[in-house]
Amino acid sequence: MSAVLGAATGAATVATRNVIARIAREEWRALFRDRAAVAGIALLTVLMLVAALTAHEHRRAADAERARYQAQANDEFEAQPDRHPHRMVHYGHFVFRPVNPLAAFDPGIDGFTGNTLFLEGHRQNSANFGDVRQTSLLLRFGQLTPAFVLQVLAPLLLVFFGHAAVARERESGTLRVLLAQGVRSRQLVLGKLLALGGFAGLVLLPALAALVWFALDGHAPWPLAVALAAGYTGWLLLWVLGVVLVSMCVARGRDALLVLLTAWAVIVILLPRWVPDMANHAVALPTRFEDAIHVQREYLALGDSHNPNDPAFTSFRDRLLKQYGVTRIEDLPVNFKGLVGMEGERKSSELFDRYAAAAFDRQERQGEIIDAFGWASPALALRRLSMAAAGTDLASYRSFLEQGERYRYALIQGLNRIQVERLAYADDIDRSKDNRVSRDHWREFPEFQYEAAPVATTLRRVAPAAGVLALWLAALGTLAWVLAGRLGRIAR
Repeated sequence: MSAVLGAATGAATVATRNVIARIAREEWRALFRDRAAVAGIALLTVLMLVAALTAHEHRRAADAERARYQAQANDEFEAQPDRHPHRMVHYGHFVFRPVNPLAAFDPGIDGFTGNTLFLEGHRQNSANFGDVRQTSLLLRFGQLTPAFVLQVLAPLLLVFFGHAAVARERESGTLRVLLAQGVRSRQLVLGKLLALGGFAGLVLLPALAALVWFALDGHAPWPLAVALAAGYTGWLLLWVLGVVLVSMCVARGRDALLVLLTAWAVIVILLPRWVPDMANHAVALPTRFEDAIHVQREYLALGDSHNPNDPAFTSFRDRLLKQYGVTRIEDLPVNFKGLVGMEGERKSSELFDRYAAAAFDRQERQGEIIDAFGWASPALALRRLSMAAAGTDLASYRSFLEQGERYRYALIQGLNRIQVERLAYADDIDRSKDNRVSRDHWREFPEFQYEAAPVATTLRRVAPAAGVLALWLAALGTLAWVLAGRLGRIAR
């Protein structure tokens, strides 16, 4: 008896699958009988290929250029002649941020942030030479990249060619016929979803090929490439569900098109532009000039580290004299002037770090406000996921600045230490003497090496946005399943 029941259940499952597959095939035929659908797929594929080739070439050229400039800056620093160490402190050094391999897929905020840091003593400079400042202002309206094509154009294509998936059956009267012939409403909806999902797969395929190319060419970590692929797959599936769901709930295809175009405009265009402006008003950022004024006022209050007799360093001098058991700075076994420089650099760096951390904390609070609206617009969650996985988000930019600052501090304090250990205090304060040290010291400093965040750290940043997308998918999927069971009674 159980064998008979099992065979019957299996036969029913096969029959159900056959019905769903048949509906999907018929939907595909309807789609591809429409030449506009074929033209749309072809156009989007061409756009994706152009975007991928252009973005890859831009990333390759930018990375090669920055590597060349970094090598030139390193050579010029090491080639400096014999100098006083503090001259080298003010001569400074340049460091450049390499381009993340996956930035070709989604450049994120890289076009709006600088990529070059000038490192010098007594100052913490911001990064300069962002693409927006160097190229046409049209860059502010978005770049043609694979991420842009998938985020903005692909959903629009799904809306145009999928809006009538179920509504067409109702308008033509075939819905009642199919239901009367024993086709279950959920089988019909699953068939439509399968057909439109396959259409979305054709849209996604060139982007996935480009992503694999970028990952292989730039030796990008595969977990991050997989996270990007999964995020955009979920994004298109979300639109597949949404398009079919709206098509179930309205009586006419043109009404479904109007509703879906409105949703696309709000979710993809309006909210991603309005929410950041709202966050900027909610958590205002001081201008660079305001910060510079406050920093300079506090910096001057720290004292002049070029003057060993500055009253601001009196307590520091007293501690040193006590530590070494002497009564005069001339009797110290080290150069007091260099020690004052080191102490001044320590205090000023703490000041700069405090203001920089406060600025980034405010920007992160803005980001938290934007993330909260991911429940209203999954496009915001997708962008957060995409930029984090591509290494082009605010956290990656902050990491570059902080690594540059750590390198700057080590470099400046290393030069100050040479002054402390290689020059006598009596000679250093005598301007008639030519106080220089060998150029060999400049070659002892390590080169700047930017380190991307560990993959596990990046995946943790990706996880909240991925969770938002997953919940959207679950909610739309559940709603589509429930309404599919009542399809015969909806919007008659």
